[in-house]
Amino acid sequence: MKIRYFDHAATTYVKEDVIKEMIPYFGECYGNASAMYSLGRKSKYAMDKSRNKIANAIGASSHEIYFTSCGSESDNLGVKGVAYANKDKGNHIITSKIEHHAVLNSCKSLEKQGFEVTYLNVQPNGMVDLNELVTSIRDDTILISIMTANNEIGTIQPIEEIGKIAHHYNILFHTDAVQAIGNIKINVKEMNIDLLSMSGHKFYAPKGVGALYVKEGVKFEKIQDGGHQEHNKRAGTENVAQIVGMGKAIELIYQDFEKYNKHLLDLREFYFSEIEKQIPNIKINGDREKRLPGNSNISFSGVDAQELLFKLDEIGICASAVSACSTGDPVPSHVLTAIGLDQNLANSTLRVTFGESNTKEDVEFLIDNLKRLTYELRKNI
Repeated sequence: MKIRYFDHAATTYVKEDVIKEMIPYFGECYGNASAMYSLGRKSKYAMDKSRNKIANAIGASSHEIYFTSCGSESDNLGVKGVAYANKDKGNHIITSKIEHHAVLNSCKSLEKQGFEVTYLNVQPNGMVDLNELVTSIRDDTILISIMTANNEIGTIQPIEEIGKIAHHYNILFHTDAVQAIGNIKINVKEMNIDLLSMSGHKFYAPKGVGALYVKEGVKFEKIQDGGHQEHNKRAGTENVAQIVGMGKAIELIYQDFEKYNKHLLDLREFYFSEIEKQIPNIKINGDREKRLPGNSNISFSGVDAQELLFKLDEIGICASAVSACSTGDPVPSHVLTAIGLDQNLANSTLRVTFGESNTKEDVEFLIDNLKRLTYELRKNI
């Protein structure tokens, strides 16, 4: 049975060119990057090359890139690290109700330590209200953390404007760009970003490696004790092979940025138009225009999304009902709840996210089976 994969927001495969770049660092170039001898220096040189590639992709300087194990660690380090380092200036943080749990739970953890957090509402399209943001700012606000693009509904936030607001009030601005890297052109200087989180496995690099951009001069504290790696900000022996893979992957995806994103957009628009024509009682969630090119999030009224997923899986189709990080949680998606969906509609929602290897024929197969399965499931109600 052929597997048709439509869950690229959850993870992507590792490209062959990325694997080839990584292989030497599992064997012949296995030195610890902190060692002074030549084998270690080779590893450090390879890491520095990747650091530079990542910096170039987002308009940063290489010394502003800190390697982590994933996007969640980057979010934790960015949010908590800034809070701890700047608590003498204030204890108030602003974020939104649709952030990834890595940010939301970091904020909840900080609340237990005496920090105060404002969770902004979002509009029905998932967009933050900039007026509400401004009115939420206090004299003791030290950080604003708003994701670049949402992992469930794909809505892209007005990041440059949010950054301007933050800087006008002398507040630091962090953005979770895990879903955005590779799908949006980001320049951290032009977009007024002080800290940015990313994760390699969202753009065809391996799982287990991420990065945090921190603007030069921004104070943040390490949250993990150990050695002095990553400029004494992130302890632990560096995962050289994964870091090399991440550098190669980000280089490749921005080399083919226009072609890659046009492919995703074409598939998504074809999917949207055919679903609207062929299946009644559906609702597209998220902003129709200001959204990630490969993201689709649709509620099929009267259909249990979990049951739909099982039936799709039986014929080799991989999709998602919620963020992969939330699977197993019986509570409806906090994102769908925040944009105003009731529990029944939220529980009927399917996320389909396209990738490089998907074809129009794959999408036609998906649409045909969604038409069949939604009809069958609704008939059995």
